[in-house]
Amino acid sequence: MVIAQVSTPKYANEYLALGVGARAYGMGEAFQSVASDVYSGYWNPAGLLGINSDQVQVAAMHTSLFSGIANYDYAGIAARTDSSTVLGFSFIRLGVDDIPDTRFLYDADGSINYDNIRFFSAADYAFIFSVAHIFPKTPNLEFGANVKVLYRNAGDFATAWGFGFDLGVKTSIGNWDLGATLRDATGTYVAWYHETSLLSQVYAQTGNELSEQSLEISPPRLIIGANRRFNIGSENFGIRPSLDLLLTFDGKRNTLISGSFTSVDPYAGLEMDYKNIVFLRAGAGKVQKTKDFDGSESYELTPAAGIGLKIKNLYVDYALTDVGNVSEALYSHVFSLKIDFAIKK
Repeated sequence: MVIAQVSTPKYANEYLALGVGARAYGMGEAFQSVASDVYSGYWNPAGLLGINSDQVQVAAMHTSLFSGIANYDYAGIAARTDSSTVLGFSFIRLGVDDIPDTRFLYDADGSINYDNIRFFSAADYAFIFSVAHIFPKTPNLEFGANVKVLYRNAGDFATAWGFGFDLGVKTSIGNWDLGATLRDATGTYVAWYHETSLLSQVYAQTGNELSEQSLEISPPRLIIGANRRFNIGSENFGIRPSLDLLLTFDGKRNTLISGSFTSVDPYAGLEMDYKNIVFLRAGAGKVQKTKDFDGSESYELTPAAGIGLKIKNLYVDYALTDVGNVSEALYSHVFSLKIDFAIKK
């Protein structure tokens, strides 16, 4: 039997919610209003306008998840086209490589032949095209938009293509920076195509139905944030508190504030700097309620910490955190680099 499925799960395409950049991770992902460089292509496209007119910014990040089983990588580039417009591109890959395919482990005579084992990868890709613009009539508002093209595959067994849109805005009120992004603004759609012929024997043995096609839809989510840099004694020392609120509208979630219409997940971060050269960071987020074996309930959150160093046009950042809150114990080391290239005019 061949069927097609359509679903709107709460956690579809969650690899797009993992975040990018060790600076953001070190601040507990409270980065919505802080983003003002090439990483804004992920966090808030309006923040790309923080790039100077004589710069091209390039960034990269790598981390491993599940004790090295999965690799999570990011690369981005952004540059101004004129005084009011910035273009950017971001690439994301989350993958598990060298997965053994043991379907042909046994020869026809029933003996085990390890030479028959094949290997494949299961990976999720995102290609994000960003634009940020200031309109003359609203000089205090920065606008941005993303077009996301998604590709996912599980070896030769299944492939998927999808697309979605993000809309972002940033502004300043006094010394406060404010930002908001409507992620998956119209819903992000991913169409899966399954090679059922490769798994027909397995399906027949288990009695499962064969689904050649399926469609996943990620509903919109809204992220709002605010931050401000305070001087400590002098302009050489600064501290920047930041707060983000993630609002979802697909029913109750396991978040700090959970309601039938919307659930709210807060993120808080702090960054201390010396002359904007050396940075110390800390943050926390992803507050969840857990129930113990004795029936009692408690709240858990994901802490993070990080450091950063600016060497001329090179930014080196490190963070220690539980990327994506994928485990209770396995924390990941996140490294990222950003380089500002000067454009000669």
